[in-house]
Amino acid sequence: MGFLSSLLDIVGFGIGIPFGLLVGFFLFVYSQPKDVQDPDVRPLSELDSSTLMDLLPELPFWVKNPNYDRVDWLNKFILNMWPYLDKAICDTIRYMAQPIFDEYIGKYQIEAIEFEKLSLGTLPPILHGIKVYETNEKELAMEPAIKWAGNPNIILVLKWLPFRITIQPHVDFGLKILGGDIMSIPGLYRFVQETIKREVAKLYLWPQTLEIPILDAATGAIKKPVGILHVKVVRALKLLKMDFLGSSDPYVKLSLSGERLPAKKTTVKRKNLNPEWNEKFKLIVRDPQAQVLQLYVYDWDKVGAHDKLGMQLVPLKLLTPHETQEFTLDLFKNTNLSDPQQKQRGKIVVELTFDPFKEDHECYSGPLDGYGRKESRISRTSDDDTPSGAGLLLVTIQGAEDVEGQRHNNPYAVILFRGEKKKTKMMKKTRDPQWNEEFQFMLEEPPLSEKIHIQVISQRSGIGFRSKESMGHVDIDLTDVVHNGRINHKYHLINSKNGQIHLEIKWKMI
Repeated sequence: MGFLSSLLDIVGFGIGIPFGLLVGFFLFVYSQPKDVQDPDVRPLSELDSSTLMDLLPELPFWVKNPNYDRVDWLNKFILNMWPYLDKAICDTIRYMAQPIFDEYIGKYQIEAIEFEKLSLGTLPPILHGIKVYETNEKELAMEPAIKWAGNPNIILVLKWLPFRITIQPHVDFGLKILGGDIMSIPGLYRFVQETIKREVAKLYLWPQTLEIPILDAATGAIKKPVGILHVKVVRALKLLKMDFLGSSDPYVKLSLSGERLPAKKTTVKRKNLNPEWNEKFKLIVRDPQAQVLQLYVYDWDKVGAHDKLGMQLVPLKLLTPHETQEFTLDLFKNTNLSDPQQKQRGKIVVELTFDPFKEDHECYSGPLDGYGRKESRISRTSDDDTPSGAGLLLVTIQGAEDVEGQRHNNPYAVILFRGEKKKTKMMKKTRDPQWNEEFQFMLEEPPLSEKIHIQVISQRSGIGFRSKESMGHVDIDLTDVVHNGRINHKYHLINSKNGQIHLEIKWKMI
């Protein structure tokens, strides 16, 4: 009986599957849906902005708005350059974030904060259009419409006591309860994302954009130097006791806000709570109305991070040009100076003098918080007059053309002047590098009858013999620069067949 029952089950299973598939096929082919309705056709002029956004979410701006131009060529350029742009942008992020990280090193037992991985991914942003404005000041303003759905990889490592904490930021919307992700419910994630997208779209009128500032207005544009700030760090009083024996080893770091140059430092005064430095420094000023002198006092330690004793800020708009002013400043823990709970951490005494350049002198009369900017007049000296006085020599290396090495073409430029050596970044595998880098030399006297030596060098990217080779050099007499204030010229490189280098050199006197 068991054998017969099993045989009947097998026969029934073999007959039922083909029969069921046959019936299902005919039902699928010959059945007619009963809920089919004619589509509702309406002209686009009758639709509101939200409906249009649902119908045309991905159309580029040059289609929706005739004021935007098509820039497919620029998208192709960004796509080809993205590996290099990604590296450059990430290097800039690391450079700008490092001073912020340094503020917390030593606090709360934090030993280090660093990026373990920092990459914007392989997908570049896409320009959906660009709008161009022409102004009356001979300027051209461009307003791009950018969309970016990238795949960045950012891992931040925080070393705290014996622990190592890894933070991986992820920009998304999610909701987890008891370890389960609610957004994994089918259909819910897409519904939430579409709802958020619609709510954001309601904030502006289609097809205009929602403006999101990327950089702060104070740091968005790099301004030209307008003067020199002379800083004399005189002394400090009643500093905190940070060492085990009830003393400190203080030194001062000073810099101007908005500058990427390394901060200047005083010497270290060992075991002294009332140190005297009387050390002088010069800082280049670009915007005396907005820039601030930052003073940080640290306790030097042989091992580990240096402890911060206190800090203070001095707005440059408080200064009067060419007038030396002495400030006795209270030191505090952080920049929130308005916090009533902050306790004083001693005092620091500094002397400040702001000397604007002669061509900008008329722009600053009286205290800087009330100056009115006038048209800049560059003062020229006649051939009979011999200029004198301190000033700033600005050397801008724009680029080079037709430079060629015998074994490799990875050029960079080196500047030699008065025993000081400065160099640009290296450009790999090119005969026409574009650097656009500015270098500054603060001098006590004009560089009359002096020459500046500039050399283009190619360096092998790997390790090997003859890793460097000269691609040409040029020696420039600075007498014309001193008398005329500025030169902008292309020079033929000596010991180069067709190589040229484009330089702009300025002399600004105090």
